[in-house]
Amino acid sequence: MASVSFMPSHFLLSHSLLQGLRRNKNSSILCCKKHGLDQKICVSVREEEHVTRRREFLFQVVSAAFIFPAVAPVALDADTEVAEDFRVYTDEVNKYRIEIPQDWQVGTGEGDGVRSLIAFYPEEASNSNVSILITGLGADFTRLESFGKVDAFAESLVGGLDRSWQRPPGVAAKLIDSKSSNGLYYIEYTLKNPGESRRHLLSVLGMANNGFYNRLYTITGQFVDEEEEKFGSKIRKAVSSFRLT
Repeated sequence: MASVSFMPSHFLLSHSLLQGLRRNKNSSILCCKKHGLDQKICVSVREEEHVTRRREFLFQVVSAAFIFPAVAPVALDADTEVAEDFRVYTDEVNKYRIEIPQDWQVGTGEGDGVRSLIAFYPEEASNSNVSILITGLGADFTRLESFGKVDAFAESLVGGLDRSWQRPPGVAAKLIDSKSSNGLYYIEYTLKNPGESRRHLLSVLGMANNGFYNRLYTITGQFVDEEEEKFGSKIRKAVSSFRLT
């Protein structure tokens, strides 16, 4: 069993809303199952609040990309092509492709029926990696624009992570860039906790239907300042190469 070092716990947002996300369309009641607990929380919301709620729930899902469990190495299959110093990894079941560095490892996390995770990371010990988290969504989530335009979403995401205003200061989050292209959201930002290295994160978000329900794809590449020269360009290439097929 291999493990990959991901974001420290003090960077994590609450993800109690990740499991059992549902909306009762008739009564305008939002219900969710608290993570790790056999307990449901239901709140009544006005119709005009639904867009805001959706944005908040997507924010919870994105934060789950930083929860990196142990991953088991997997062998490459016939769907993996070689392209110079990168190879093309194709997932025919989940319908996506991504280019990853030739010598990087591939690992999978345990699925829970709602989420599945795959990771790509250097063989050597490192804080650099790329992960793909696929999360099932309710029928209410039909397209990325349901959560707002990319710029507004990116600002909400990074603003929600920033704690530099606290006394003493917490993690400092800075939005670098955000754009929408080919049905995907691209967001780049940095996080720096006092006394630790600055972490660069590049995220791509997409949505697709598997024939039964919509799913959110969250691709996250990250590296710290000290590893930017060695891994920065590789991670940027990998993240930008992601395509739904």
